[in-house]
Amino acid sequence: MTKPVIIAIRGLSRAFGEVRAVNAVDLDIFEGEFITLLGPSGSGKTTVLRMIAGFEKPDSGTILLGGKDVSQLPPYDRDVNTVFQDYALFPHMNVISNIEYGLRVKGVDKSDRRARAMQALQQVRLEGYESRKPAQLSGGQRQRVALARALVNRPSVLLLDEPLGALDLKLREQMQIELKELQRAVGITFIFVTHDQEEALTMSDRIVVFNHGRIEQIGTPREIYDNPQSSFVSEFVGQTNKIEIEGKKINVRPEFIVVSKSTSYGNRSVQGVLRDAIFVGATTRYLVDSSLGNTIISTNPREAIAIGETVTLSWDKEKEFLIQ
Repeated sequence: MTKPVIIAIRGLSRAFGEVRAVNAVDLDIFEGEFITLLGPSGSGKTTVLRMIAGFEKPDSGTILLGGKDVSQLPPYDRDVNTVFQDYALFPHMNVISNIEYGLRVKGVDKSDRRARAMQALQQVRLEGYESRKPAQLSGGQRQRVALARALVNRPSVLLLDEPLGALDLKLREQMQIELKELQRAVGITFIFVTHDQEEALTMSDRIVVFNHGRIEQIGTPREIYDNPQSSFVSEFVGQTNKIEIEGKKINVRPEFIVVSKSTSYGNRSVQGVLRDAIFVGATTRYLVDSSLGNTIISTNPREAIAIGETVTLSWDKEKEFLIQ
C-alpha cells in the first residue's frame, strides 16, 4: 500500500540571474520515507531543499506540505526543521539549552520543554551530556545535538543539508547508520541532500538524482544503481565502463567483468593487456587496455595476473545496460 504524499512539488523553478538553478521540477515525497536529493555541485538539489524550507522563494511552481500550499510562507510557518552542515549551535549555551531553544521561542512551558528536550537527547543517545557546551563535544556529538534540536519541535519533515560533510570518514560512516536508525525510530520524513553517491545508496529509501536543475531519475538505491536511465546517472552513481561492441554502446559495472588469463566466464568477451592493478582497500581495480581500443576496469579477478600479461575480459550480456 502506497503511503500518503506529504510533500507535492509541481513545476518548481528558481533562477539566479542567468543561471536556472531549478527547472520545472515535479516530485512527490511520501510520509515516513528517507529520501535523498543527490547530485553534483550546482545541480539544483540544495536549492530545492531551501525552497521546501522557505529560505528561497520559487519563481514559479508550488510546494504543498500536507495538502497546504506553503510556497510563499516564511520558514517559521512551515512544519519542517532543517539540520545544517555547520550545526549552527549557540556556543554560549549548554546542550540542553540549545535543544530547548526552539520550544522556548514558541512559549512552551519550562517543565514540558525540559521533558521533550530530554526525550530528544535520548533519541540521539546523548544522555548525560546536558551540561556540556558545544566546544566540549566532538563533531559527531555536535551533529547529534543539532538533530535533537530539530526533532524536539516534532516537525512533519526533517530537512538535512549535507549534515555529515564536516565529519571524518569513519565517523561519517557511523553517523550514516545512526541517522537511518533514528529516522526509522521517529518515523518522520527525512529529506537528505548530498553529493556523495555512496552515502545516498547506504541510507535512502529512494534517491532523486539531479543534474543541471532537473531530475534525471528517481528510484530505490538498487534501481538507480542497477538500471540507470541516462549516461549521467550511470557515471555519477557508482563506476561504470562505457564500451562500444557489436555496433552497440553499452555500460557495464566493473564488478560484473571477470578478468582472467584465458578462460571466458560469460557470453561476452574481449581480449586485452593488463596495464595496471590499483589497490584501493576492499578491492583492486584492474586497468586493461582492450582490443576495442579503450581501457576497461574490472574488480573481479579469477587468478593472479601480472602487469603486461594478455588477459580475457568477460561478462554476461544480462549485466549490460544501454545508454543513449
